[in-house]
Amino acid sequence: MANREDNLPDSDKDSGSSPQIIQGFVEQDLRSIISYFYQWEREKGDTPFLRQPYGNTWKTITWREAGDKARRLVTALQQMGLQPGDNVAMVSKNCYHWIITDLALMMGGFVSVPFYPNLTAKELNQVLLASEARVLFVGKLDDWENMKPGVPEGVTLIKFPHYEGNARIEAGLEWDKLVAKNEPIPGSPEPDLHDLFTILFTSGTTGTPKGVMLNHYQPAALIHNEKVNGNLIDFSTDDHRFFSFLPLNHIAERVIVEGASIVTGGTISFGEALHTFVQNLKDTEPTLLMAVPRIWAKFQLGILGRLPEKRLNFLLQIPLVGNLLKRKIIQGLGLNKARVMLTGAAPTPDSVKVFFQKLGINLQEVYAMTENTGGCTLMPLHDIRPGTVGKPMPNVEIKIDSQNQEVLMRAPWVMTGYYKDPERTAQVVENGWLHTGDQGEMTPDGYLKLTGRVSDTFKSTKGKFIIPAPIEWGFAKNSYIEQLCVVGFSIPQPLALAVLSEIGQKTPLEIVKASLAQTLSEVNAELMNHERVKAVVITKEPWAVENGVLTPTLKIRREVLNRKYAERYGVWFERSEPVIWED
Repeated sequence: MANREDNLPDSDKDSGSSPQIIQGFVEQDLRSIISYFYQWEREKGDTPFLRQPYGNTWKTITWREAGDKARRLVTALQQMGLQPGDNVAMVSKNCYHWIITDLALMMGGFVSVPFYPNLTAKELNQVLLASEARVLFVGKLDDWENMKPGVPEGVTLIKFPHYEGNARIEAGLEWDKLVAKNEPIPGSPEPDLHDLFTILFTSGTTGTPKGVMLNHYQPAALIHNEKVNGNLIDFSTDDHRFFSFLPLNHIAERVIVEGASIVTGGTISFGEALHTFVQNLKDTEPTLLMAVPRIWAKFQLGILGRLPEKRLNFLLQIPLVGNLLKRKIIQGLGLNKARVMLTGAAPTPDSVKVFFQKLGINLQEVYAMTENTGGCTLMPLHDIRPGTVGKPMPNVEIKIDSQNQEVLMRAPWVMTGYYKDPERTAQVVENGWLHTGDQGEMTPDGYLKLTGRVSDTFKSTKGKFIIPAPIEWGFAKNSYIEQLCVVGFSIPQPLALAVLSEIGQKTPLEIVKASLAQTLSEVNAELMNHERVKAVVITKEPWAVENGVLTPTLKIRREVLNRKYAERYGVWFERSEPVIWED
C-alpha cells in the first residue's frame, strides 16, 4: 500500500503519540459524541431516538426525553459523591436505559466501564476490582443470581427497571426513582477530548481481560474521518435506522450503532429476546446492520433450512423468479431497506460472503479491534475481494512484521493504553504501531489478507507449524457444520473438532458423514502435507458462551477445547475413519 507518512507531522512519524492531523484537518475540527447528541436534542428534540420493544408494542424515547433523563441521572450520581473522572460500571443487555445511562456518564464527565451481560460471578468480580468502579448499573440480564456474588463489598448498585422475561434484580437503588426525584443538570457540558471516555475490558480468547482506555479523542477522530471520507455513512440523508443486538460494550456496537446513531441523528431499535429477534429486525428495517460472522451463518442456515442450496441456486438462475426470490428472502430478513451490511469481530469465510452475494447482499468486512477503536480495514462495497478483509481506511497505515508476519497498524485512534497496565501497553504499542496479534499479508493492490493468529499457531509432533484459521475457513462451505476448530499440537497431523448445524442434526447420519468426508478431501487437496487434517471429529456438547468455549462475541477459545479434549487427540488420530463422532 502507499505509505501515508507524508500526511503526518514529523514529530509523530517515529513517536508513540497519536497523529493530530487527519488528511488536512486539525484537532479543533473534532467533536465529542455528546456534542452531536446536544445538536439533535436542539434540532429534532421531539423525534424518536430510542425504540424499545415490549411484546408487540414499541416504547419510543425522543431526543429531548433522553436528554432530560440523562441530565437527571447526572445529578443523582453527583449527589452520591461521584466526581468527574470517576469510573462507573454497567452490566446489562442492550436496552434504552443502557444508552441513556451512557449519555449521563458523558455529560457528567464520568468514565463508563461497561461489561458483557453474560459474565460469571468470578469474571464480574475480576473486572469490577480491576476497574475500581464505585457504582455498578445492573440491568437486563439472564442470570443475576449466579452473577451477583461477584460484586465486591462497597460497590453501590443501581438497577434498571425490570424487563419481562429477564432476571429480577432485588437489591439496589432504582433507576426510575433516581431520575424522577432529581433535577436535571443545567446546560450542555462537554468533555475535553483528552479526558478518559471509557474503559472496555476485552473478552479475549486467551488470558485475562485487559481494560482498553479510550479518550473522547479516539472516537471523535474516527467519526470525523468517516464524515470527511464517507466510507460507510451517507450523510446526505437523514434516514438512519440502527438495530442494536450485539453487546453494547463491544467496540463495534459502541461505535457503529450507538456512536453512528448519535452522529447522524438516527434511531436505535433494540432486540427484545432471542425468540423475537427476527420480528424485531423486520419491524426495524435498519439502514445499517452490523453482525458477527456466526449471525450471518445462522441467517444462511435458516434460508437453506427452508430451501436446499441446489434448489436455491437453480431458482436464482431464472431471471424473473430469481429476482422475486431475492427480494422475498431479503424482506424476510428485514433487510430490504439496508444500505450497509457489515460483518466483523472475526474473519468471515468466503463461502458465507459468496452465498449472500448471490442474493444481492454485499457483506462488507470490517477488520478492527478494541485497541484501535474499531477502525482499521474495510471492504469496499463495489470492489469485494475474496480472501481479504478489505483495504486500510483513510489515515490507517499497515505494515507486516517480517519476523512473524504479524499485522501492525497505526492511526490517530489507537488506544491510550491498558488501564493501570503500562507493561502490557508497551508490549502492544511500540513507536505508535499497534501489534494486532493477527498474521497477514498485503496484496499488490492494497488489500489485507489475514492468515491466522500469532497465538493460535502450534507445532505438530513432526515439528511443523500449523496455522489453523485458513484451514478452518475451507470447511465453512459445508452447511452441515456450524462451528469448527482445528487442533492438534500433540499429534503428527491436525484434527478438526466440529459441531453440527441444525440442518446437519436433522439430516441422516450417512449423508452427513459422506458430505463431511468429501469436504475434508477437498480442503486437504489445497494444503501442504503437514497441514492436512486427519479427521473431522463431531463433539457431543455444543460450544457456547455458557460453557466457556465461546467468548461473549462468539469467537472460539481454542485453549478451552484443548484442555477438554487434548487427552483424546492421540486416540482419534489413530482411527482410520475420516469422520468421527465423539463417544
